[in-house]
Amino acid sequence: MINLRSLSACALLGFTAAASAGYDTHPRFAEFAKEVNEEYQIPEDEVRQWLAQAEKMQSVLDAIARPAERTMNWARYQDIFLTEKRIAGGHEFMKTHAAILQDAEAKYGVPKEIITAIIGVETYYGSRQGSYRVLDSLSTLAFDYPKRPIFWRELKALFALAEAEGVDPGTVKGSYAGAMGYGQFIPTSYLAYAVDGDGDGKRDLWGNPVDAIHSVANYFSRHGWKTGEPVTQRVSVTGEDWKELANKSRSPDWTVAQLTKAGVALSSPVSPEKPATLVHLEGKQGDEYWLGEYNFYVITRYNHSRLYAMAVYQLSESFK
Repeated sequence: MINLRSLSACALLGFTAAASAGYDTHPRFAEFAKEVNEEYQIPEDEVRQWLAQAEKMQSVLDAIARPAERTMNWARYQDIFLTEKRIAGGHEFMKTHAAILQDAEAKYGVPKEIITAIIGVETYYGSRQGSYRVLDSLSTLAFDYPKRPIFWRELKALFALAEAEGVDPGTVKGSYAGAMGYGQFIPTSYLAYAVDGDGDGKRDLWGNPVDAIHSVANYFSRHGWKTGEPVTQRVSVTGEDWKELANKSRSPDWTVAQLTKAGVALSSPVSPEKPATLVHLEGKQGDEYWLGEYNFYVITRYNHSRLYAMAVYQLSESFK
């Protein structure tokens, strides 16, 4: 475990030097420390020492206020995530980690292509895991971005993760929103879904591809991935009734029969009783329509964006 008693004298001096700029003096510190102690049994003094070295990052507040995806359409998304270079990188990743991917697919029922595509979209196969110190980014968002209370929860979980995995929260790097490792797990997801894939007693999603691959597969399995079932198919539409259903929900809230009655024409047969949703995207050649089956919804449990889910699906198809 990482705790105060295990810290070196140099580290403690670093805490002291940073204390004046840290979040340990924030008006909500006592509230936060109390919750961390109640939920994870971490002492207030330890929380204070970590938050004393956390720095406010204006770049994080700027980034969270204007996420790029708000202005993107499917055509732009394709230019970023479906490049020849990213596809080639995925083939290389699958070749390098073939045995690990095969083991994960067999254990969790999630295709190796989907696992690889997630890691490819998230971090370019582990090569771009983020340069923000997660302690700084999550402290900034937890205390200075109250409109998203999720980050308050994630900062608490970061301290629990540090204790559980023996990780120094002052050195962990990730995205501006606190996502970490090959698959960009936020701290609560790390605690809940990360697994020790190689049995070495650690769950290392930063440097161990075995743990990372198994953890992504476990996440999908735990969120209901249906082994052997399709993700999506291209469809066409006629009339006007389909407009009331397109992009209304990420979850498959209608049956295929209801969608076909509304003017959706399938390209491959699907049981009328199966749950599905209608996805409408702006592609390079104009409007695209897709039938989102349950596994498409599961991908959106990893990231809520339909664009993201489609990028993962199409990238995975390029590996077959």
